[in-house]
Parts: sequence; C-alpha cells; structure tokens
Amino acid sequence: MSAPLKAIDGSADLTALMTELGRSARAAARTLALSSTEQKNRALGAMAAAIRADSATILAANAEDVTDARAGGANAAFVDRLALDDKRIAAMAEGVEVIGGIDDPVGKVTERWTRPNGLIIERARVPLGVVGMIFESRPNVAADAGALCLKAGNAVILRGGSESFRSCRAIHAALTRGLREANLPEAAITLVPTRDRAAVGLMLAGLDGLIDVIIPRGGKSLVARVQSEARVPVFAHLEGLCHVYIDGAANPDMAKSILINAKMRRTSVCGAAETLLVDRVAAPTQLTPLVQALIDAGCEVRGDEATQATDSRVKRASDADWDTEYLDSIIAVKVVDGLDGAIAHIARHGSHHTDAIVTDDAAAAKRFLAEVDSAIVLHNASTQFGDGGEFGFGAEIGIATGKFHARGPVGVEQLTSFKYRVHGTGQTRP
Repeated sequence: MSAPLKAIDGSADLTALMTELGRSARAAARTLALSSTEQKNRALGAMAAAIRADSATILAANAEDVTDARAGGANAAFVDRLALDDKRIAAMAEGVEVIGGIDDPVGKVTERWTRPNGLIIERARVPLGVVGMIFESRPNVAADAGALCLKAGNAVILRGGSESFRSCRAIHAALTRGLREANLPEAAITLVPTRDRAAVGLMLAGLDGLIDVIIPRGGKSLVARVQSEARVPVFAHLEGLCHVYIDGAANPDMAKSILINAKMRRTSVCGAAETLLVDRVAAPTQLTPLVQALIDAGCEVRGDEATQATDSRVKRASDADWDTEYLDSIIAVKVVDGLDGAIAHIARHGSHHTDAIVTDDAAAAKRFLAEVDSAIVLHNASTQFGDGGEFGFGAEIGIATGKFHARGPVGVEQLTSFKYRVHGTGQTRP
C-alpha cells in the first residue's frame, strides 16, 4: 500500500504524516528485500522510459523552480546545480538503465568457510532497509537515489530541497509509474510532500526507528546539521576541498589539460578542483602557463607570493582560501616543496574527498596514492572523475568521506550490509 502524498502546511499533522511515510517505507523495504533481480530491473527499465516520456513535464516544472531561485537571488553555481535540460534528463534516464545492468548484490555470498566442527559459515549481502535521503538543489538526485536504493533492495524516503520541489515531484511521478509497472510497492520510493523544514528534523530523529541510515547531499550547512543532529548512521561528506598537484616530473600539456578540466568543466560539483599545488621544481616552467590558462578560461586565481609574481591579475590568497570550497570559477594556487609539501598541505587543508597528482614519475605517483588519505586519489586524471557514474556505478547517492562501511562513491553495493548464514548438521556447543 502506498502512503498518501498530499501536501500539508506544516501543522501538527506533520509528525503523523512522516510516521505514516516511514511505516509504508518499512513495509515496502520488506517486499523489496525479497524481490527478484528481474522484477527490480523491470521497474528500473520502466522508470527510465517514464523519465524520457515525461521530459517535457519535468522541464516545465524545473523552469518554474529555476525562475523562483533566480528571483530569490540564487547565484550562478546554485542555478547550475538546480537546472535541467534535455541532455541532463537523458543522462538521468541513462543512469537508471545502467543501474539496471549492474550485478545485483543482494544475496551475494562474499565469503564462505568451514569450521573444524563442520559448521559452514557464509557472509551474504543484504539490504540496509530504509534510507532517508536529504538533498538540496540537484533534482536528479531523486532519480539517482531512487534507482540505486531500489536495486540494492532498499526503500528510500526522499526529502528534496524547497528550491527543487516541483522538479522532484515531476521526477518522482515517473519513478512511481515504473514501480507500478513492475508490481512493486509505490512506497519503495517516497517523496516527502511538503517544503516544511521540520520534516528534516523528524527524519534525522529516525522516525521512531523506521529509518536505518541517513544520506545528506548538499551544502556544508546541511551536511553539518545532519552529522550533528542525526540519531541514525550517516553516510556523508562535509565538503569537497579537492586538490591537483603538479609534480616536477609532470608533462606540461597533460598538466594544463587536466587542471582546466578539473577546475572548469563544471565548477559546481563536489569533485571540482579548488586548490592547485605546484612543485617548486616545476614552477619556473609550469606555473605561469598554468595560471594564464586558468585566467584565459575565466577562472579567478588567488595565489601565494610566487603565484602573484606570474601575473598581475592574480589576487593575493588569504589563509581562508586554502580551506574554501568555492564551487565557482575561483581557485587557490600555491607553490610547495615537492611531494612532501603537497601531501602535508592536503593533510592539513583537504576534506578527504578527491585529490590528484600529475606526474610521469611512477614512484612519486605511488607515494601520493598511498599517503594521501582521501576517498578518491587519482594519477594523471581529472578530479571530476570522482563520480559514481564515471566509476561504472550508473549513478551515486553521494560521496562518503568517512571510513566506516562505505567510502567514496556510494553505489548499489555500498547500499547493502551483510549477514552471516551458518549451516550445521546438528552441532551443539560444548
């Protein structure tokens, strides 16, 4: 049975509504945990088709959200995260289809062994249960999270931001049609039907044990609130302070290409580079061309003294710049004393998200990959590959920078836990 999706005004009925949503999601989760791979994949295929069929409706709803956001003074980076177009809707549908093609982790035996007493013990993957997904401006998260949770056998309660409310409702309608076509409960993917911010607090409290894990995806203030107030486990990253380090043995053309892509391909994503570190050995030949390439690409550069000396347009970097996630066409640039200096800087200022080294020195790359304590580390590749879709996950529900259970892009497999199954032949413990 699906929960009612009537909008409410934030009155005393909110607690009752959210509890009802939680109970319906819990019942749906029990059904999903036992659903076949074929049934889940049928739903995902129907969901992708519905997204494509409803593209005009989704775009119209999104246009209203974007208009309101601009009228409310939203900056360009915020609007970029909010806005949808034909290409982004096509990518959303394709991501759902890719998830359908991923191996189903539910029930997979990851280890199996036999004890001296004859007991056979196996570790098998199981769904987490009910996921609470709290996100802000990106409406595509509704499709990504819904599809990933479904494939992993989880029900999900989606609480999108007020600014993307219309877009999320249009996308959710398409997802719901896909569930119906596969004869799966509509409450498997539930959208909180109100903008009332109190709904977030109720989710963080766990809805009386009905939510098993919370995943926030949004700005620093949202994630900080979730990590501070949640009474259930959280998969989260606070911010993406991503670095590109240009080693003394870096190929100049490769360094420039990777840097511009890492910073400017899409500045509003959490995998965008925010700080450029340049080896002091490479600075005499590489620093000026790199700074000029950034400025020519429309990026504001804030640098240390050595960087300022390369171009009069470089602004002086403050101490705060090394700790700032700009999510905009701004980058901080610093000359460091080789690999040791780069690793030390990232350890002090990084957020354990995504960091890259550009070098032809295999030993330097090996050290960087081993010693930089981030969820994603790259050698000779853009930080913008720090994305579940690029990892072959179809999509991601977020990037986890903690060290428990899941780390890096959270895809289908990361949305499962495990249980031990023990097979005996009558053994008793002495």
